Amino acid sequence: MTKNQLLALHSIYPISVRALQHMLMHIGEIDNILTTSSSTIAALLRISQQQAYMIQQKYAQLRTKNFLVYYEQQRIDVVCYTEELYPSSLLAIYDAPTVLYGKGDMRLLQAPKRIACIGSRDATSYSTDVLKCLLPPLINEDYVIVSGLAKGADTFAHRGAIYYGGRTIAVLGHGFQTIYPASNKKLAQFMAEEHLLLTEYAPHMEPRKVHFPQRNRIICGLVSGLIITEAAEKSGTMITAGFALEQGKDIFVAPGPITSPLCIGTNKLIKEGAILVWNGYQILEEIQLFYTKN
Repeated sequence: MTKNQLLALHSIYPISVRALQHMLMHIGEIDNILTTSSSTIAALLRISQQQAYMIQQKYAQLRTKNFLVYYEQQRIDVVCYTEELYPSSLLAIYDAPTVLYGKGDMRLLQAPKRIACIGSRDATSYSTDVLKCLLPPLINEDYVIVSGLAKGADTFAHRGAIYYGGRTIAVLGHGFQTIYPASNKKLAQFMAEEHLLLTEYAPHMEPRKVHFPQRNRIICGLVSGLIITEAAEKSGTMITAGFALEQGKDIFVAPGPITSPLCIGTNKLIKEGAILVWNGYQILEEIQLFYTKN
């Protein structure tokens, strides 16, 4: 399997490492997609036969395109799961992406300390107050702040990391030809120069509702722990907390007013065993305690 073959397939279908390895175990090389029946491809990837046929047709058209040159021209860095720069913590998750596309400082993928900070898209000033207490101690200890560039808490986390002199990674639910939400376009442009934008989606892939829960598993896979500021009981933030639990990551939660709908989810997480925090030094102590035990 060459890198260009993988990029050609991935530009059509963002396949996971697990799915790719399962398929290759049966068909050998990626190019053998072209000589394997669409029904077999569909069964191996657990997709419809129509979708498998579409993949075959598009792969036939794109397999000779030089993706490496194209991405270099677009100033997009590409890291495959077999390469040293690919984060080992991300490779360890169940459905790790085969390819990561980046704009900015790719060295952040190898930063020894990364922590996610997320919350509601409708986050209030309470989230900014929480971050004022949590972020500075973490940034002073060289933690990279990871979030999803969404409105609300994600935006507060990225901007807070930048304001306090830290580094930050935004994991997107789409390719680089689109920035969503549009209100964060300037922030994204700045991060693409000074920090890092990261995605598993090829540049042309637009935002889709299903992409954002998928993006959240990458956020969790990149980090040692997850900080949640505000979250409704039923929300994407709670889905991300589920990914973190599945991956064995610590969840740090700021308690919130019982009168706020955006704190029902966070308070529920505390009741279920998440670590209650009110300053960043507590998070550092908890992480140190974990590593001492292990």
